[in-house]
Amino acid sequence: MKVTVAIDCMGGDHGPHVTVPAAIECLRRDPELSVVLVGRQETISAELAKLQAIPDSRCRVQHASEVVTMDEPPALALRNKKDSSMRVAVNLVKSGAADACVSAGNTGALMAISRFVLKTLPGIERPAIASVLPTLKGRTYVLDLGANVDCTAEHLLQFAIMGSVLVSTVEGKPRPTVGLLNIGHEAIKGNEVVKKAAELLRTSGLNFYGNVEGDDIYKGTTDIVVCDGFVGNVALKTSEGLAQVLATFLREEFTRNVFRRLIGLIALPVINAFKRRVDHRQYNGASFLGLRGIVVKSHGSADALAFEHAIRRAVDEVRGGTSKHTAERLGELFPQQVREGVA
Repeated sequence: MKVTVAIDCMGGDHGPHVTVPAAIECLRRDPELSVVLVGRQETISAELAKLQAIPDSRCRVQHASEVVTMDEPPALALRNKKDSSMRVAVNLVKSGAADACVSAGNTGALMAISRFVLKTLPGIERPAIASVLPTLKGRTYVLDLGANVDCTAEHLLQFAIMGSVLVSTVEGKPRPTVGLLNIGHEAIKGNEVVKKAAELLRTSGLNFYGNVEGDDIYKGTTDIVVCDGFVGNVALKTSEGLAQVLATFLREEFTRNVFRRLIGLIALPVINAFKRRVDHRQYNGASFLGLRGIVVKSHGSADALAFEHAIRRAVDEVRGGTSKHTAERLGELFPQQVREGVA
């Protein structure tokens, strides 16, 4: 299946130095992929020249004169920078010129622009950010990771629906399990929002496992973990911090003296295998779910390998028909809202 991805080349900490090489590598690996490189034409052309890549039918450059900075307020980016690389890339999805958009830029601005330009699917009140984390059993999708700090029980149900469709279409699991993140497995635990969300999930028709705790995320207890954006973002950032601490501790212990350095050399194959297994770059790419189009957010500090994975995630969602199947599932569960076009 042929797929076209619009890439915000100017976003992120490294801009075209990372986004352009990643796009070219994805083109090399996937003969049915086309990309639109969006940003300042002279800068992108210079990067293409370094790579000895020539624009053609599968790789074209779309000029955009403005750039949304990483610390720019989302409202200002939405209102004042209508020719930003981010806005132009999302517009290409809206017009049908691209099937998906990928950006490593300002998360708040990307969400604001995507929601304004693409709108939400009928039955969805708020888009959610979903990402994948490694587990003992493979990987788990967690949402929301920061788009919605205050949520109702109905919002959590919508997140569960969107997450279920995402896992079904991308991972090929027809009935993925859904866990509701809580302070205990028992039904009597949690605040009123979580308790009500559990009630809605039990009668939703989804494959609801029940409440899960924080350690269940990395155990791989369920395919999907649902929570509000405040809790999800804290859990994600805590996980990232823990990974950095563990890596630092290992490095310190293996370099403490000459004897330990020797042991480190002997253990190097095991250490490298461990690093590959937990390499965060292969999990890069957070999906903005609930929009009338596919948008994937890369980590701002991503290198070329990590950004490649974000592009591939967008391609997988397009080929899996994530947006279409989400709309269909919403139509089954909320027929009246969908008929009335409620977003």
